[in-house]
Amino acid sequence: MLVPWRIILTSLLLALFLLHVHYLRHKGLDEFALPLPDRQAHLWQYLRLLLEQYAPKCPPPNLHSDAGVVQRFDAMNEKPRESYIRNADEIALPMQTAHDGFVDAILRWKVSRAYAPGTMGIVSSAGGTYLPTFVISLKMLRRTGSTLPVELFMKDWTEYEPYTCEVILPPLGVKCLVLSDFLTDQNDTRNVRAIEGFQIKSFAMLFSSFEKILWLDADCVPLYDPTPILISEPFTSTGLVTWPDFWANTAAPVYFNISRQLEPPSTARQATESGILLICKKTHLLTLLLSAYYNYYGPDYYYPLLDQGAPGAGDKDTFLHAATALNESFYSVSETVLDLGNLIPGSFQTAINAGYIQADPIQDYNLTSQGKWRVQDSSVAEPPRAFFIHAGDPEFNPGNQLMSGKLLGFDGNPTRLWTYPPNAIKRVGYDAEKALWEETVFVACKMEFVFSTWKDKTGICRDVQAHWRAVFLNSDATVPEFTDG
Repeated sequence: MLVPWRIILTSLLLALFLLHVHYLRHKGLDEFALPLPDRQAHLWQYLRLLLEQYAPKCPPPNLHSDAGVVQRFDAMNEKPRESYIRNADEIALPMQTAHDGFVDAILRWKVSRAYAPGTMGIVSSAGGTYLPTFVISLKMLRRTGSTLPVELFMKDWTEYEPYTCEVILPPLGVKCLVLSDFLTDQNDTRNVRAIEGFQIKSFAMLFSSFEKILWLDADCVPLYDPTPILISEPFTSTGLVTWPDFWANTAAPVYFNISRQLEPPSTARQATESGILLICKKTHLLTLLLSAYYNYYGPDYYYPLLDQGAPGAGDKDTFLHAATALNESFYSVSETVLDLGNLIPGSFQTAINAGYIQADPIQDYNLTSQGKWRVQDSSVAEPPRAFFIHAGDPEFNPGNQLMSGKLLGFDGNPTRLWTYPPNAIKRVGYDAEKALWEETVFVACKMEFVFSTWKDKTGICRDVQAHWRAVFLNSDATVPEFTDG
């Protein structure tokens, strides 16, 4: 079989690069002496070679049905892990062989450290209709007093909006980056497998300049300055912190065979909600590389393998499974994710979900390090405060027909989104919805003609102001009870 000349050339260039790294180390220097763009380019050259070399050489997993809306995570009662993979026997060995090859290669590879040492910041991704949502969440971040720098990745140049990226965002501490620029190789012009949707996250973090990263989806709203969680336990000792999803982990049994792991009990941990993630590239670059492999082959292979069609199937479990496959440390926030919404009038505890809250990882760690696991017994301690709200239904983009009518109550009048349940509202600690709407009004009225997806819309500022007056300036409106923030 003839080897394409491009692969030979790329291999020779990589060999020269690795010899250069070896030379730098021999002289008492390190690869940080190379400019960051060079290190990022070399990272992609070699990673791309490995991704293609260790492609699964078998049909994709074939689901005979899917996990569907599985039961919520139960930390007390063990349940057998279900398999919905029809062709598990057919894919097990070839996928294991490819997985083994990729893991062995990154373990032997003196990985180019494509970040600026000692830095930390927030990484996100947004384009199209997600860009206004990101800016509103960003305004909430700055409202907390946070000065953390932010790197915002767009999929490609079709998502790049010059005025937003070059005028609006820099004063707010944000740098726009185009992911497709990092996924190019002048020595190999073959088309790259599309990196989009859920796949973007792992690659954006790989090519971020930060060493310590807080990933936030565009619709994840921080309630407090997140700087402390980047410099405190549990992140400082583990290098990877994840937050829980509602659901049980639904990875197929054959995945643990493929990745050579012991199958964990169902009570060990729930599925991951990867809209929020802490990761240190100094300690967990291999985890990011393996999660990039899982995401590169995600839509066809690893998403059905790791989630089997459960809610939120996508990249969410690729990070924690990558860490466990490599035996790297992590801390999975124990406190259960909690619905946030509003109560249907006249009903008995029947609510419309509008998002959910995630716990303060420092407070959660302070409990679990004392052996207090509220997920097993909620009476052992008061819950940690809410630290993030994942405001995903609806997302705060007033250009989407004022959030697709979800801001109107059952009587057709404007209403609050976050009023129930009381324990969630108290853990939020202050009127975060009012604060978020103040920022929404600002963005809608100051940037009404800025975003490309708002160009053909009219009355965005007017409609947002009308909602603000009807809900937050209405003296007769019921205000939820908050604790001190």
